[in-house]
Amino acid sequence: MISINNKTLQDLQFQTVLETISERCVTELGAEKVLTITPIKSEEELMQSLLQTSEYRSSFDNNNALPNHGFEPITNEIKFLGIEDSFLELASFKKIHSISENANTLLLFLKKFEDYYPSLYLKSSAIEITKDITKAIESVLDKYGEIKDDASPDLLNIRRDINVVRGKVNQSFGMALSQYNALGYLDEIRETVVENRRVLAVLAMYRRKVKGSILGSSKTGSIAYIEPEATLRYSRELANLEYEEREEIIKILKSLTNTIRPYLPLLVQYQDFLTDIDVIAAKAKYARKINGILPRITQERRVYLREAYHPILYITNKEKGQTTYPQTFEFNQENRIIVISGPNAGGKTISMKTVGLLQLMLQSGLLIPVHERSETCLFDRIMTDIGDNQSIENHLSTYSYRLKNMNYFLKKCNSKTLFLIDEFGTGSDPELGGALAEVFLEEFYHREAFGIITTHYSNLKILANELPCATNANMLFDEKTLEPMFKLVLGQAGSSFTFEVAQKNGIPFGLINRAKKKIEGGKVRFDKTIASLQKERSKLEKTSLNLKEEENKAREESKKMETINAKIQEKLERYQELYDANQRLIYMGQKIDDISEKYFNNKNKKELIGEFLKMVEIENSKRKKLTVKEKKVKETIEKQIVAEVKEKVEEIRKEKKEKKLKAKIEEENKPKVILKVGDRVRMIDGKSIGTIDAIEKNKATVNYGIFTSKVSLDQLEYIQPK
Repeated sequence: MISINNKTLQDLQFQTVLETISERCVTELGAEKVLTITPIKSEEELMQSLLQTSEYRSSFDNNNALPNHGFEPITNEIKFLGIEDSFLELASFKKIHSISENANTLLLFLKKFEDYYPSLYLKSSAIEITKDITKAIESVLDKYGEIKDDASPDLLNIRRDINVVRGKVNQSFGMALSQYNALGYLDEIRETVVENRRVLAVLAMYRRKVKGSILGSSKTGSIAYIEPEATLRYSRELANLEYEEREEIIKILKSLTNTIRPYLPLLVQYQDFLTDIDVIAAKAKYARKINGILPRITQERRVYLREAYHPILYITNKEKGQTTYPQTFEFNQENRIIVISGPNAGGKTISMKTVGLLQLMLQSGLLIPVHERSETCLFDRIMTDIGDNQSIENHLSTYSYRLKNMNYFLKKCNSKTLFLIDEFGTGSDPELGGALAEVFLEEFYHREAFGIITTHYSNLKILANELPCATNANMLFDEKTLEPMFKLVLGQAGSSFTFEVAQKNGIPFGLINRAKKKIEGGKVRFDKTIASLQKERSKLEKTSLNLKEEENKAREESKKMETINAKIQEKLERYQELYDANQRLIYMGQKIDDISEKYFNNKNKKELIGEFLKMVEIENSKRKKLTVKEKKVKETIEKQIVAEVKEKVEEIRKEKKEKKLKAKIEEENKPKVILKVGDRVRMIDGKSIGTIDAIEKNKATVNYGIFTSKVSLDQLEYIQPK
């Protein structure tokens, strides 16, 4: 049974995460519901919650985005529907119509795209899809949310009468206005509206001469506002009709409320469903902001959070434009407890909080910012002891409070527990507090709990080194500047760099030496050894990085050299061929020159021809001569290729002929359009398009715009209008 107390939620700043998610909701109820999220106790319910958020997160990256789920709360309307004989106002029906329409649209969408969103569809499948609510409201209200004239026969008649009477009111008022204006009884403004009724602006001196009811006067008293006597009678009639209209509207609203009342449970379902979807959408938006994913949930006792980010720190640094460093953690049966040591401000607490908060978020149905190959199991309890826990209300010191907390840990700690303790053992005498902390750590270890603790105590570092299933870890520091590198390294304890940090901050060297003399030499040597080992590790890290860079550069250079080598080799071969060819030509040129000179001297043609023939024979002997068999094979292949080409050409010609013939037959068999006056036509072999003006017997007069022509109907073809 999962049980995570409020102190853990507070220590890990879970509420800050919920507040950030709440801001991404589009409804009031959704925003309120997000703030009540707590770790989910049922594993089945948790998996459904995670899958729903993951599916909604994927909708941002595909083409099937989920429809709008926004709505105005109908909580008060639901209460009123539960009261017998009550009725809802127009605004309430508008909200009910909106929530019903949005819920039905979303339900139908999830039904259609069940393959894309199986978990969301499963959530929606139990809710009824119906248009009865929207139809009932639409039969009474128009698209602007006002009562329709034909909502009832009586209302239709009343509104007709109202329009007639209003016409008479305006007509009678217009006549009175013209009459008294002609007599000069009215002020320049002539008329105004008082108590939603049109009145004449009569000059005070003529008020007795105007028949009607005085409804008021101006501030100075110079103008009297009078409703004419002729209009007064119609105004009373109009007021009576407006009263009847209000009564009829109340009657219609009562009837509509009674029609909607049976759907009260369904409306509650709709509101809850859309609220849940709003919460899921907000969680998905938050996941997109922090690059959150759903890691593999394993039944084995294993936690592997690769490249994990602290979500609150990630968002804060992103807004400031600063870098956030990811951490990798691994717990399993052979590595259950990690003891992180090293100087303050190196990121120990943040690293520990990252594991706790991500596990807490995951067990509350939220996606977490880790690498996609991460995996984790589920814990029944996550227990924390982080920060200064001095209790003023209970008059407890920090150490007393921490001991009380450790007592709670000892009662609840088991193999399904993840514990996180910051600055383990502090608050008391280092020797005694360290010894007690050592015993607590042994107890947690034997109970096979998973956990992370941060400490400066050497005995805890030694114990972690001795226990087979516990591991030391430290936060890397630059060995020269002592600046934190925010990188967690497993397998080695970290030095607190107490004296090094003091020296860096300007504490005199003499005082530091005196301090060293006051403590046991063994401790100084132990801390010094750890510090030197950390420095060596830091150097090795840098050297390793440099070597990797150099190796990559060397590989790139090697590839470049190989490419260049191949190109040079190719060029050399080409140059060699060219050189050989040139040498041959030079040799032949020299030979011809020698023969020419010989012939010039002795004029012996026979010798000349003999020399030429000899030279040609020598050159031909270098050429490869085909055998009779090879010649025959070559000729056969050439003949085959020619035959295949001819065959292919014949096939293509035949296909073309068949297509043309088919098209011709189709054209001939096509039913001819009976031409009539006004049709657009052209001659069968022509391009100009005209309009038929007249048809006489078998001839049509075609108008081409500039001229007309008489053409036989058989020679014309119908042109489809544009």
